[in-house]
Amino acid sequence: MALRCGIVGLPNVGKSTLFNALSQAGAESANYPFCTIDPNVGVVMVPDARLDHLSTLAKSAKTIPATIEFVDIAGLVAGAAQGEGLGNQFLAHIREVDAIVHVVRCFDSDQIVHVSGSVDPARDIEVIDTELLLKDLETVQKRVERTRKIAKSGDKTVAKELAFYERVEGQLSDGLLARKIEVADEEEAWMKSLFLLTAKPILYAANVAEEDLATGNQHVEAVRVRAATEDAAVIIVSAEIEAQIQELEDEERAVFLEELGIESSGLDRLIQAAYGLLGLITYFTCGPKEARAWTITRGTKAPQAAGVIHTDFEKGFIRAETIAYEDYSTHGSESAAREAGAMRSEGKEYIVKDGDVMLFRFNV
Repeated sequence: MALRCGIVGLPNVGKSTLFNALSQAGAESANYPFCTIDPNVGVVMVPDARLDHLSTLAKSAKTIPATIEFVDIAGLVAGAAQGEGLGNQFLAHIREVDAIVHVVRCFDSDQIVHVSGSVDPARDIEVIDTELLLKDLETVQKRVERTRKIAKSGDKTVAKELAFYERVEGQLSDGLLARKIEVADEEEAWMKSLFLLTAKPILYAANVAEEDLATGNQHVEAVRVRAATEDAAVIIVSAEIEAQIQELEDEERAVFLEELGIESSGLDRLIQAAYGLLGLITYFTCGPKEARAWTITRGTKAPQAAGVIHTDFEKGFIRAETIAYEDYSTHGSESAAREAGAMRSEGKEYIVKDGDVMLFRFNV
């Protein structure tokens, strides 16, 4: 499964500059709104030192990392839910992503205009949230109308469903984001069927100038205050610095990061935050032909993890021969780990752990 993150924000907050740096996909970036009209998609390899080490140990011919897709969605403005700035088109693109990365401008500049005339992160976040909320409200209102007609038949289940939609409509009208609405187990399917924009997990990328990258500034603190009300993560990035980092070789990159006073690039921190946000982990397969990383949701059982590789693996699952990454690294090879008793045979109920090195046995 490829994680798909939509990058949103107001115009001129550094969205497309960050996207270009992360994906090197060459999205147009300019000092005016709506320079990105169609969503640009960049596929980025997920850095993982464990995979590189496994590939070396197994003498793999190929190394295939997991990937993450970033979708650069054009800048939203006030009134987007009513179609302002081609808003309806852009809002539709957000429905297709797994998580939202909200880029918030946290730098002052006389050269780069702000669509609202000044830098105010709390206000900017509110603008985006309001537009997403209004679109969600429109979606739910349509569902209420449709369900109300069906409920006239007297079906008790439909009546419960209608009551749920009406409750959601009321809470959205009160300004409550969908991800903060409490949903009972029997209501989960109803909520998912709405595909609400504000139900999507969100993390904030506070875009700062170089001098504020290590410590942040008062604008970043404003983002953190707002994010705390949503239990959302905040990472500090500098889109301009990320662009420079991506042009460096690995050794030069490490030195550059040290000089900036940070341990890892914005891309690494963004991916880590996104994985944590969605509860994702990585398992590995490795051998002479290839070493490969696979992304799954935390709590996935072995057959379903096998199904990520191929549906036949899940259908015909027999067992999973499993070595923890630490054990594989310690013993140096699959055969050595097997001889040392570090390889385990796991069945259908085994819950895959982050870093597991797996070989699936299955019937065709």
